Amino acid sequence: MRLRAAFLSLFAALVLLAGPAIGAASLPALTGRVVDDAHLIDPATRQAIEQKLADYEKKSSDQVVVATIDSLGGEAIEPYANRLFRFWKLGEAKENNGVLLLVAKNDRKMRIEVGYGLEGTLTDLQSKLIIENDLVPAFRAGDFSGGISKAVDDIVAALSGNPAELQARAARNEHTRHNGPNFAGILFFIIWGSVFFFGLGSSLLAPIFGRRIGRNRYRWLGMNILVGGSGYSGGGWSSGGGFSGGGGSSGGGGASGSW
Repeated sequence: MRLRAAFLSLFAALVLLAGPAIGAASLPALTGRVVDDAHLIDPATRQAIEQKLADYEKKSSDQVVVATIDSLGGEAIEPYANRLFRFWKLGEAKENNGVLLLVAKNDRKMRIEVGYGLEGTLTDLQSKLIIENDLVPAFRAGDFSGGISKAVDDIVAALSGNPAELQARAARNEHTRHNGPNFAGILFFIIWGSVFFFGLGSSLLAPIFGRRIGRNRYRWLGMNILVGGSGYSGGGWSSGGGFSGGGGSSGGGGASGSW
């Protein structure tokens, strides 16, 4: 009886922990500086944006990512954007200098989510103006590629407004990469230990709380989980091309809009 009571208590705790994720919209994988899942950006514009953001990140260490999705799944765009930003860990860990430009096609909504470290540089007002002046008019005219490209230009321009601070951020992060403590070994064991135990828990909980998408396959916590097979897929730590977030976070700074 005691064992049964302990098991039921543990199960109830797991249900409470998983509860907030139930019904939440799934999160796409980070596959590059432009994640165009809604197919709103033409190939030439996408390539130009990716190059611009790569060049800017190399110069400043600021990480700007564009994401388009089909639907928010009933979730408000503010919490979704914050969840996605944190899932992708945009920006450097010590600087929190990431920016996410998110567009939800079917909901006709957009948001610029700004990392902690850039809230004083790319302010809420500037984000709102970029949405109202660049995205909304272009989207209403059906020019999604042009609107997103112009918004990216203005985001980079706002972030580049203080050359001294821009160079200081880049120098601080360059120093950390070359001279900072080496946590690679510790991080390796932490990540793989987490993956092992999470994979074990996922195989038990995904059939209960996830959405069945195929034989022995379930969608849960933004991941495709194969029960009875090799584990799960769809995480946000890295991409096929080697691009990943740097460990940054956001506290909800930025602005939202609709068209």
